[in-house]
Amino acid sequence: MTGRLHGVVAMDGPSGTGKSTVSRRLAAACGAAYLDTGAMYRAVTLAVLRSGLEGTDQAAEKVAVEAVNDLESVTDPSAPAIRLSGEDVESEIRGPAVTAAVSAVSAIPAVRAALVERQRALIAQALAERGGIVVEGRDIGSVVVPDAPLKVYLTASEEVRAARREAQDRKAGRIAEHAAVLADVRRRDQLDSTRKTSPLHAAPDALVLDTDHLSVDDVLRELLRLVEERGLVT
Repeated sequence: MTGRLHGVVAMDGPSGTGKSTVSRRLAAACGAAYLDTGAMYRAVTLAVLRSGLEGTDQAAEKVAVEAVNDLESVTDPSAPAIRLSGEDVESEIRGPAVTAAVSAVSAIPAVRAALVERQRALIAQALAERGGIVVEGRDIGSVVVPDAPLKVYLTASEEVRAARREAQDRKAGRIAEHAAVLADVRRRDQLDSTRKTSPLHAAPDALVLDTDHLSVDDVLRELLRLVEERGLVT
């Protein structure tokens, strides 16, 4: 594909739908920046855990909000990274401790407000420097960039998403048992979709794409077709 992306592509959906992989590949194919907002929530969750607190503690809110100022997100799709106080924490934030706590921390309104502000600043910077950015998360099209010219909501069945999570964990050297992974997928879906602040849902004008029977290449081809159809690449 030739041409560069202009504007924002908002990629939303629950875990295990392939958001990260296809978002990075789309950004790379279009010469755009890439932002994983989920990594930002995981990083502030790690800060909470390192403080010896839990996401439900009142003190956790203060720690998490303060940690937002210590985050650095690298938006290069060929080498994305998340740093906390200068430390690369990409590997640690994918571990089971953070995964178990991130939904609770993400549900804190003050944390979401602080991170949305930071995300909007990063998006504005990327648009100024590169012209386009692919942003993935759970509330991008509904809250962070509600005027994005293309919003896509990826979905897949619980079983398929659990299987994908298992494969990712095993590839990263983490222990993965199907029953435990499936239970975690269901738990996070419930927490993310029922929280009071920015619950997980497709924006009214988002294109819903079921990835159950689609490969990464299939999804990428559809996304490339959509950005061209919307006139977002030149």
